Amino acid sequence: MMKKQSPETLVAQAAGHVEPVSRGLAPGIYPATTYERDPDLSLPGGAVYARDENPAFDAAEDMLRELEGGAEAMLFASGMASGAALFKALRQGDRVILPQVMYFALQVWVKGFAERFGLELELVENDAASYAAALARKPARLVWVETPSNPLWTITDIAAVADACRSCGAKLAVDNTVPTPVFTRPLALGADFVMHSATKGLNGHSDVLAGALVTRDKSDPIWQGAREERRLGGAVLGPFEAWLLARGMRTLFVRVERAAANAAALADWLDARPDVARVLYPGLASHPDHDVAARQMHGGFGSMLSILTGGGEERARAVKGRLKLFRRATSLGGVESLVEHRKSVEGPTSQAPADLLRLSVGIEALQDLKDDLKRALEGND
Repeated sequence: MMKKQSPETLVAQAAGHVEPVSRGLAPGIYPATTYERDPDLSLPGGAVYARDENPAFDAAEDMLRELEGGAEAMLFASGMASGAALFKALRQGDRVILPQVMYFALQVWVKGFAERFGLELELVENDAASYAAALARKPARLVWVETPSNPLWTITDIAAVADACRSCGAKLAVDNTVPTPVFTRPLALGADFVMHSATKGLNGHSDVLAGALVTRDKSDPIWQGAREERRLGGAVLGPFEAWLLARGMRTLFVRVERAAANAAALADWLDARPDVARVLYPGLASHPDHDVAARQMHGGFGSMLSILTGGGEERARAVKGRLKLFRRATSLGGVESLVEHRKSVEGPTSQAPADLLRLSVGIEALQDLKDDLKRALEGND
């Protein structure tokens, strides 16, 4: 009997999925929206309707379930849809704890939904002690952690927050978009749910809008509510997008590891430059959360970093404008490197410093990335 496969082998071989008719090594694309029943009304293929079950989802969901070590995974039409599904599964009056610094759009949506739907919402600092204090004051139904946090890249101790949640019966959800399961596995650290904007590192090619959830217990009422939200709310992924996601995931490790190695090298190089005020990257020994990051992130610290250029917003915008190889675009986790001035993107309520530039580091040649940043920082067009 073959021993259990490593994660790298699992995704490279699409979790064993092949096209069943031709035996093609690429999983198939299944555009059907409805499925035939036998005369006795049974469903020999197991599917009823494409909004409920779709064989197009199987490869990506199986890979993600195995990578995260969960009991079940679900694909959604976007990362926002996957995160929203967990909150929509709550009951009126439920208490929710969110971090102060997290993906801006999701926090804005949760605030609005909590106000309309009647959830009790508290925002806390991105550290385990703040979560524990909030739970000690009053238990919660759902606790949300994003680590590293976007765009300051602070680290939250998942295991410590999970312990605090267990003490009062709260469920813990972790946004694992940035590190991906290559570097962090929240369920193994005590989380109940994992969320991904699969648009980012999981797909890795900036050509699929997708989201995903993974659970440690598929009988959990919140999970069942999220499943019902996908089935009835209809925020499902299209079959071609699911196929593209599965295809992208097959190169997950080589892409993510290469990008993280580039990011770590750039962080060290930028940290030594006098024309950069500060580098925010958890892989730096000087990062205030480096010890926690080293304990819960294995094999690397991800491909995201931010720099404070100094000189306020004017200099940050000028540096961004001079970059040629780093593309000025929103998103992260793709094979190409991106730069963004987060404060101008997020608007007046943004917590990003005015001189912060967020860098999503890709898989290009490291020296080319250094040359691009050097020219821009030194004021050369």
